[in-house]
Amino acid sequence: QVQLVESGGGLVQTGGSLRLSCAFSGRTFTNYEMGWFRQAPGKEREFVGSISRIGGYTAYADAVKGRFTIFRDNAKSTVYLQMNSFKPEDTAVYYCAATWTTRTTATMTRSSVDHWGQGTQVTVSS
Repeated sequence: QVQLVESGGGLVQTGGSLRLSCAFSGRTFTNYEMGWFRQAPGKEREFVGSISRIGGYTAYADAVKGRFTIFRDNAKSTVYLQMNSFKPEDTAVYYCAATWTTRTTATMTRSSVDHWGQGTQVTVSS
């Protein structure tokens, strides 16, 4: 049984930075593409970024490209989301996601996600 536990959310000012962590357990971490999604009040959950099983490929939503960076530490079975240059519209609950795959590239979509974390709130104040 895969478990994903996020941490690192909180209140941050516009232009500030924050790093989210997601600890993975229950299966072999390197068999999973890992990603982050977010959901703002009244909106659908949307893709933020993902990273391939070994970590050689990443993909990002246009809204965060150049500001957010996803990376993973396979020895610690943890994936991170480094978020810089916050905008008020980044306010959302951020969810860690895992997709079992044999692919070596980053191709995660909402429909391909096998496991979700419980979510962590990020609030950007203007």
